[in-house]
Amino acid sequence: MEEEQKKAFSEQKKSCVNCGAELTYKPGTTLVKCDYCGHEEEIIPDPDGFKELELKPYLEEMGSQSHSEEIMMLHCKNCGANQHVEENYKSLHCVYCTMPLIIEDAYKEDWILPGAVLPFQFDQKKSHQIFSKWVKGLWFAPNNLKKAALDPEHTKGLYLPYWTFDAQLYANYTGQRGDYYYVSVPYTTTVNGKRVQRTRQERRTRWTPASGNVSGFVDDTLIKASHQRTNTIPSKIAHWNLNALEPFHTGFLAGYVTEKYTIPLQDGHLASTREAENIARSWARHDIGGDTQRVTSIDMRLTEETFKHILLPVYISAYQYNDKKYNF
Repeated sequence: MEEEQKKAFSEQKKSCVNCGAELTYKPGTTLVKCDYCGHEEEIIPDPDGFKELELKPYLEEMGSQSHSEEIMMLHCKNCGANQHVEENYKSLHCVYCTMPLIIEDAYKEDWILPGAVLPFQFDQKKSHQIFSKWVKGLWFAPNNLKKAALDPEHTKGLYLPYWTFDAQLYANYTGQRGDYYYVSVPYTTTVNGKRVQRTRQERRTRWTPASGNVSGFVDDTLIKASHQRTNTIPSKIAHWNLNALEPFHTGFLAGYVTEKYTIPLQDGHLASTREAENIARSWARHDIGGDTQRVTSIDMRLTEETFKHILLPVYISAYQYNDKKYNF
């Protein structure tokens, strides 16, 4: 990306034209708003849409200077989390452990610009209501948790980084096809005190060799891009609707915390390759057919590989109990 483009990207964060206050993203819309005077402005993402980047140049460190920019980062000395805030906070606490962050300690880092973002769909007030309702429904809750539920400042909106990978997949496989059949097996049992002969149906599997090839497009393999050192995202909420992704614009980040990726692209690619192999094995089993299958070998090749850095939203709350930090 040229210097002029980088500068234009950085200048998309605006102050209110009426009162000079910071504009923040209005969840569920394409607007940024002023919380003081109510002024609103439209977010206009890149008309070219999502940024799918060729994977190979980045893995070879040839593309590291393209489609990237510097961002200001805050490092939590207590839990180690790295956070970026698209707002001029005078004071800020870590979203993971609630410890104060020192604005003067902010430093600059390069990052691969996100290609897409899934904007928040409801605001912090509603998320806090959901959290408080959950706490009130607990039979027993520590006082510190109840205090956290009472204080909306403990509930923060956080954008988490993920990698997504696309590729054309081709694989040769060998294996076995299993077809069920049933045989009558005699057995002896006791009826009214007498030993009698009976038969029962038992299932057997007839195995035959199988081989072939499968191919197709693997779309948006989702790989987490941060270690989430203090906690992992519960599976019950880790089902984002990726169809609602928007082309990246810094306006969607305004007023929220963004975690920078700490899992390198190369490691993310290795994880996505393992996922692709699982997909190839699933396709192979479907291709083999029958009632059950064994895949004994698979030779997979990926071509036309691209990736995106995307940001996905969660609301998170933290509290301390018995000298331990807990997240919700």
